[in-house]
Amino acid sequence: MHPRALLLTVAFLTALAGCSQEQEATPEIDRSAPAETAAAAPESPNADLRERAKSALGTLPVEALSESNPITDDKVELGRVLYFDPRFSKNQDISCNTCHDLADFGVDGTPTSTGHKGQVGDRNAPTVYNAALHVAQFWDGRAADVEEQAKGPVLNPVEMAMPGEAAVIEVLKSVPGYEPLFAAAFPGEENPITYDNMARAIGAFERGLITNDRLDEFLEGDDSALSADERAGLAEFMDAGCITCHMGPTIGGTLYRKIGLVNPYETEDLGRFKVTQDEADRYVFKVPSLRNVAGTEPYFHDGSIASLPEAIRLMGHHQLGIELTDAQVASIAAFLGALNGTIDPDYIAPPALPESGSETPPPDPS
Repeated sequence: MHPRALLLTVAFLTALAGCSQEQEATPEIDRSAPAETAAAAPESPNADLRERAKSALGTLPVEALSESNPITDDKVELGRVLYFDPRFSKNQDISCNTCHDLADFGVDGTPTSTGHKGQVGDRNAPTVYNAALHVAQFWDGRAADVEEQAKGPVLNPVEMAMPGEAAVIEVLKSVPGYEPLFAAAFPGEENPITYDNMARAIGAFERGLITNDRLDEFLEGDDSALSADERAGLAEFMDAGCITCHMGPTIGGTLYRKIGLVNPYETEDLGRFKVTQDEADRYVFKVPSLRNVAGTEPYFHDGSIASLPEAIRLMGHHQLGIELTDAQVASIAAFLGALNGTIDPDYIAPPALPESGSETPPPDPS
């Protein structure tokens, strides 16, 4: 063999042997084994803020359930109709929706509402949205729940002004379309059209008036749901001490506080004292919910404060004993603006009302 050919042959055999050794040294890959675990995603920079807020506020439920008034579709349907029907007011011109307009954050936007024949009440009408989750109803807590609350305005001489329960039942029974609605909502009852059942139906409807907002999305893990200014406002809201009273899923509505807890607030309204006659309850009111607060002006029990920044500043002074700076007020207001919620528009759409019968009592002009 030619010497050059011999050298090439030796080199080829040597390389072949080296490849064989590399193949033997390389372990066989187990394709059934799981792939290498990906690196854990970095923790959100807002994790601490989120957990702090969640611990104080909790989670807003889908609806406000009641053991004594189970929610059914038929009951809600009836309650929706009753909520929008003005015929069981004395002049047949005022409904629940008149003062608690579902198209306007559940309020009427006035300091105090106008009722029968132009009479004006002495307390601001709070929003009905999320109200079923509150500890009680009305500013002074005189009604235990939304079912009991629904009975009050109908017979109040300044509001809907009906002379009594019997008059309400007379009107309802005179409208032919109500009989099947009540029968479906309260099956098995011999006489389903009652004043209590009217209130239960309205209550069932109101228990679904729950509004989710961008704060809920943030608490569920979406950092982008709140802007940087709104997140800073949330931190300021908690740092300033607002969370002391405005706590829980509705950010208020869970307890009572004296208005002017630290510095006196001028008001002639004795608050909860009118209900309990307990001296400790003078000037004590239910803490309002801050859900939708940027859309429910004017503020306070008397509707005397027109702007949200002014309400924030005054609460800092009267309730916390601190003078919030303009920057702090603006920051908290930015956060509160994120609390305007949404609800299924079909749920709150005005329904077709049952047609009046020939025997329907006419409006009372008195």
